[in-house]
Amino acid sequence: MSFAPALNQQSPAPAKLNLLGLDRQSMEAFFASLGEKPFRATQLIKWIHQRGVSDFNEMTDLSKALRAKLVDVGEVRLPEAVFDQRSADGTRKWLLRLGGDNAIEVVFIPEPNRGTLCVSSQVGCALECSFCSTATQGFNRNLTAAEIIGQLRFAVATLAEEGLSVTNVVFMGMGEPLLNFNHVVAAANLMIDDHAYGLSKRRVTISTSGIVPTIYRLAEATDVSLAVSLHAPFDALRDELVPINKKFPIAELLPACHHYIMDKPHRHITWEYVMLDNVNDQDDHAHQLAKLLQGIPGKVNLIPFNPFPGTQYRRSPAARIQRFARILQQAGHVVTTRRTRGDDIDGACGQLVGRVQDRSKRRFRREQKQQSSPTEM
Repeated sequence: MSFAPALNQQSPAPAKLNLLGLDRQSMEAFFASLGEKPFRATQLIKWIHQRGVSDFNEMTDLSKALRAKLVDVGEVRLPEAVFDQRSADGTRKWLLRLGGDNAIEVVFIPEPNRGTLCVSSQVGCALECSFCSTATQGFNRNLTAAEIIGQLRFAVATLAEEGLSVTNVVFMGMGEPLLNFNHVVAAANLMIDDHAYGLSKRRVTISTSGIVPTIYRLAEATDVSLAVSLHAPFDALRDELVPINKKFPIAELLPACHHYIMDKPHRHITWEYVMLDNVNDQDDHAHQLAKLLQGIPGKVNLIPFNPFPGTQYRRSPAARIQRFARILQQAGHVVTTRRTRGDDIDGACGQLVGRVQDRSKRRFRREQKQQSSPTEM
């Protein structure tokens, strides 16, 4: 059998590389492949991210020959907004379209002295945290670095029209960031690059449910803040709430977190703890949590649970959250209670769902299980 193409058959043009997702190291390697000097990386990063230019022909400090070459092999492809929702409290949520009829949600939270953008790292989520709406949607794929940084680029341009800016970025949208390690690190490095977005290392936070091996890798790969979704002070309860704990239990998680901040005084850990009524919010839980976290610099962020259809959980009463916080504070811990923002547009923590073509079939299996099991009251 011959595999030679027919004489009149034209081969498809090679796909162009989306340069939006290349951090400095990758951009320098790209220009080296074109026979260009490394300083070209800084020029292009400035044009794409700092100046917001996508058309190579407008990049006037590049030679005409180089601009023509870039047009042939590269592009700057941005995400497209499907809808834009605004909360009564000023929170804004966008649904951004990706290929294959997938879409992700991105949330901007304005405050008097800062503006926080919550970005997604996966289409859906591969984990099954029981209190999270995103987990019910199943999982399709990892986002590319271009699709991650594209969320920030899109938000910066859109918000500038209203005189608003992004000062903080948290990887707390759809997905587990450390299961998409290389792309998340590349995007984070662009966020803190002085020639791209120039965000403070303290103001970019990668959140994880506790993927222990990659926490160690992260300590060497980038220099941003870390948030850990803890949600329980002992393994038996955390196994139920955060099932990845069965693979990476607390006794392995805490040393990895301590390693992340060791000899790095500017780094800190934020311990995320969702407050679930009569599940993990009792005095004993607070005392155990206080003891567990002794000796690891950081703060505890108490998150009032945000309900979603079909959930079995309820939000802890405000008085219970306040008492829980006092116990931790009396033990010497820094504690904040997250103000719920954007829940009227399902933009609050744990409510993001996007639009996911579920390749994992977890949504189907969950629905089958619910249909075969009696409803718990």
